[in-house]
Amino acid sequence: MTNVVLTGFMGTGKSTVGRLLAERLRCVFVDTDELIVARDGRAIAEIFREDGQAAFRAWERRVAQELGQQDNLVIATGGRMMLDEVNAAALGRSGRVFCLTAAPETIIVRLEGDVRRPLLNVPDPAAKIRELLEKRAEAYGRFPQIDTEGKTAVQVAEEIIACLSTT
Repeated sequence: MTNVVLTGFMGTGKSTVGRLLAERLRCVFVDTDELIVARDGRAIAEIFREDGQAAFRAWERRVAQELGQQDNLVIATGGRMMLDEVNAAALGRSGRVFCLTAAPETIIVRLEGDVRRPLLNVPDPAAKIRELLEKRAEAYGRFPQIDTEGKTAVQVAEEIIACLSTT
């Protein structure tokens, strides 16, 4: 089996859905953010604060190259990872990519109080979410969209499995 790659904005359910998909497809689940944290030894917020965003993006590129050479994986990517053409090419070669989506209001509710998101450590996180979604809309639009609005993680996983079985 080729890989399944989940992309989309933070709070759309990539990790939760990815774990369910991996279990159902009998694949190994990899969350790229968790992998980076495990290898670097620091939280993402610390990497951003101490080394800058560029250092974190370099980690993402290394991880994308590595995972793109493996198979039988379900990969949940960080929210910006697949916006980088090099990462998208590396992971797209060996996998089907799906973009999970949700309304900005839903994302705001899902992420409320989550201090682990360095991009949301701003005075108005809701405005930042809307701004980032608008900036990323075209790039996310390159991938098949799976709307998570009003669905359970199980329903989203089943929808993706149905997509995989039709092609």
